[in-house]
Amino acid sequence: MSYITIEDVSRVYPKKGGDFTALDHVSLTIERGEFICLLGPSGCGKSTLLSILAGFDRPTSGSAKIDGETIEAPSIRRVTIFQNYGLLPWRTVGKNVELGLESLQLPREEREEKARRYLKLVGLESFFDHYPAELSGGMQQRVAIARALAVDPDILFMDEPFAALDAITRMKLQDEISAICREQKKTIIFVTHDIDEAVVLADRIAIMTPNPGKIKTVLPVDLHGRRDRTSPDFLHIRDRVFTAFSLKPEDKTEYYI
Repeated sequence: MSYITIEDVSRVYPKKGGDFTALDHVSLTIERGEFICLLGPSGCGKSTLLSILAGFDRPTSGSAKIDGETIEAPSIRRVTIFQNYGLLPWRTVGKNVELGLESLQLPREEREEKARRYLKLVGLESFFDHYPAELSGGMQQRVAIARALAVDPDILFMDEPFAALDAITRMKLQDEISAICREQKKTIIFVTHDIDEAVVLADRIAIMTPNPGKIKTVLPVDLHGRRDRTSPDFLHIRDRVFTAFSLKPEDKTEYYI
């Protein structure tokens, strides 16, 4: 049995003038330790599917299970990282990282030790006593990642966490989260609309299409180790994603003999 099983899931929202179908009979299986990207344009249901998996929403029909159990509510074992960082401005960086650990009722010394360890992992150990307003957007997202990892979750859900960052910072964080999560063997479900980001991060890419939201196809990413964005293998997989979205221009070259 797969670790995560999504079977024939639909999500319909009642609206005046007719119901809105966000997801339409979506099925997908995810293995433990796998990095899956849900890739698609706005309105394809990728964030809705993530919300169902994280326990924030329920499917109208079908089932979503983790380790054989139906998902009914959020859990400390499954942490979600959003685009807006979610840091508390009145708490220091260290105290923000300790936030999830407080719910585990760990002693103060152990909370601080874990917070320092995970801040070091994301390169921010010297900012323990700083406040979020003193950090750049990329640094704040690193704090959010450290906070998520500190509680040692089984699964990380990431909803376009790098979308608001500049291109260079985004690429650096993509490489960092890929290395950290593979080293720690975390299961990751990552929502994005960025094709290059999906190819950099994923073991498999679930390509989603809108109106209503469906999974069109699932592409394996046969790349290992740190991804070289300029390599022929990377560009080949990127090309396959473009083809799946019908984004490749038609070759109208004419040949004369």
